[in-house]
Amino acid sequence: MLLGAMIMGPLVGWLMKKTDQLIQPRTPQGFEMLFNNFSAGILGFIMTIAGFKILAPLMKFIMHILSVAVEALVHAHLLPLVSILVEPAKIVFLNNAINHGVFTPLGADQAAKAGQSILYTIESNPGPGLGILLAYMIFGKGTAKATSYGAGIIHFFGGIHEIYFPYVLMRPLLFIAVILGGMTGVATYQATG
Repeated sequence: MLLGAMIMGPLVGWLMKKTDQLIQPRTPQGFEMLFNNFSAGILGFIMTIAGFKILAPLMKFIMHILSVAVEALVHAHLLPLVSILVEPAKIVFLNNAINHGVFTPLGADQAAKAGQSILYTIESNPGPGLGILLAYMIFGKGTAKATSYGAGIIHFFGGIHEIYFPYVLMRPLLFIAVILGGMTGVATYQATG
């Protein structure tokens, strides 16, 4: 459950910081290490229980809703619309959570029934990112243009999506281009079987 870990990690870090701020002024001199270790252990135990009892069922429910939505789009033959959610989520580094949390289970089910699944190609489609990098190579200026060549090679041969994310974040209007590129890619996959 990658998405749950992405929520729980920063939350526990923030809570530990607040706990330290609360406890440190009241800690007797010489007992700092003891208080820090005990507070970390107690908070870790409490948050582990909270993660299992509260966050895990919540994340399971959210993943179920997303799975039902994707399945509905598949059955309605509107799968390109998934790119409206997937492409921006990739840019904010939720690509692995979406791929492994939603598309992999659904794709495995589809592949078991039909022998293949288009869902494996949605998040992993390199087209939108490569298009952004090509646009920077042709129309970019300064450092962005100079670095886009190397980024394009890494993205094309290495398949590392994260390399183009900063280029989109530099110009947020490119979110539209990435979404449309993703929709075009998915539509092409559907049309060609």
